[in-house]
Amino acid sequence: MTATRRPGAPDAPGAAETPGTAGSPWHVSDALALRYAEGSAAETDAWSLEKHVESCADCAGRVSAAVRAGAAGPVLAAVRAELLTSLGHRPAPAESAGPVSPVGSPLGRWARVWWAVGPALRGSWVVAVALVVGGAFGLAYGGGFQGARSLLLALAPVLPLAGVAVSYGRHADPLYEITAATPSGGLRLLLTRTAAVLAVCVPLLTAGGALLPPVAGFPGAAAWLLPGLALTLATLALGSFVGCRAAAATLGGGWLLAVTGPLLGQPGAGPASGAAALAPYFSGPTAQGGWAAAALACAALLALRRRSFDHLEPR
Repeated sequence: MTATRRPGAPDAPGAAETPGTAGSPWHVSDALALRYAEGSAAETDAWSLEKHVESCADCAGRVSAAVRAGAAGPVLAAVRAELLTSLGHRPAPAESAGPVSPVGSPLGRWARVWWAVGPALRGSWVVAVALVVGGAFGLAYGGGFQGARSLLLALAPVLPLAGVAVSYGRHADPLYEITAATPSGGLRLLLTRTAAVLAVCVPLLTAGGALLPPVAGFPGAAAWLLPGLALTLATLALGSFVGCRAAAATLGGGWLLAVTGPLLGQPGAGPASGAAALAPYFSGPTAQGGWAAAALACAALLALRRRSFDHLEPR
């Protein structure tokens, strides 16, 4: 069963499947479900059906039954069983033949949201971010290290890159090949997971930086936001060419090399020396304006390259 998706297609199929006036409620007919299961449905009809079954339990069950009854049914059942086994789940015999769960229920909606953002929040990356913030507090208040704030803010822009790298792509998501072929896959899913990564990083790192002892000559706790946004968008744009993991490693490594020297400062110099050398990366209208321009340029390139995420990443 293969359906080519086209962003921007209407939410309802053609007039043959939508009785009534435009905008009236519609449901998947048995004929449309059969054509979809056979792979002969029109492109716009396939897109509309896939969007509709996300919120309609009856139609989801009708389409699922049509697919299971078709020639692709045994193959999909075998793929599903192998996938669940690889993830450590062994379904009971009755489970594989059971009805489709009601996707329209609140629990179904939350389950879809959790599925969408799951890889971005379930891995060790969130623990690593918490450990970085906790380590900065330990250095500042336990070890008396005065440069803990500049250390945290220097690392903050690359932490979202690590979250993007482990949340999307062939090497990060066990369901990648399946999700890449759905209407919710591609750039839409990547942006959803990136938003989840930023939703964790922005409050945690900004609040952590604000609570650490200030460093003379170093900007405020929110100064990392534009550099972090620019690097994140640059990772997504570069990821359209080489994959998210390679893009995150390249840009993150480049950033760390750029800030290591100023952050460490001169041998024997105090933390303020390294912080003062690092400040031009963050403070001032020139630096912040440059990061804003870079973010806009990367966003524009990402929009131009959005179709590339509809295809599988190279191995």
